[in-house]
Amino acid sequence: MTAAAVDTPTVAAGRMPEFRYGIVMMIILALVIFEIVAPDADWARAVLVALAGGALTVAVATSRERASIRRQRARVVGGVSFLVALGIATGVLSAAVTFAVVTVLIAAIPVTLVGGLLRMVREQGVHIQAVAGALAIYLLGGLLFATVIAFVAHVQNGAYFIQGSHVSNGDRVYYSFTVLTTTGFGDYTAAHPVGHALAVLEMLTGQLYLVTVIGVMIGHYVSRRK
Repeated sequence: MTAAAVDTPTVAAGRMPEFRYGIVMMIILALVIFEIVAPDADWARAVLVALAGGALTVAVATSRERASIRRQRARVVGGVSFLVALGIATGVLSAAVTFAVVTVLIAAIPVTLVGGLLRMVREQGVHIQAVAGALAIYLLGGLLFATVIAFVAHVQNGAYFIQGSHVSNGDRVYYSFTVLTTTGFGDYTAAHPVGHALAVLEMLTGQLYLVTVIGVMIGHYVSRRK
């Protein structure tokens, strides 16, 4: 029996995940844009949960676990996300619950992605799906920093920004990505040392990630294409 014949049942049995990190990246990009433009309404918060839950569901479905475990976990994540989104859309669950759920979902996505990415790169090398997965983690970093900013703004005394306290969640996400990419338009500026420290940490994180992880992966991908 040939090696190909031996490997065929393994693939057919679904033990190896089909990596769909491009889909995860597109969902997360849609989540970023929607967070910036979405109004403060129950239906918008429900959409945020649905997008974050959808991204996590796809990430779980392409994780490094066995097919049966992946399917079971994806169903659980998808089902819970749907029920929470429904509860938010109908006004049963509050904005505070939305904040907590979205934070948990966004934090869980990179944790889920990392294992699958490492396995894929180890077994298949760097290709476009690996680059998409790494970029998805980069986008999630901006969202996570926006979440930290929202929490600090809630617990600290005084406004987080010099420009005032009437800042929406979309404004915080917008500010987070201008810091992450070191664009720094200056229309929002942290007012206190904690905010300054967070800005420096986010700038360093964004630049180091681009130079090391993304830069190295793009280099390997280009080398493979030659």
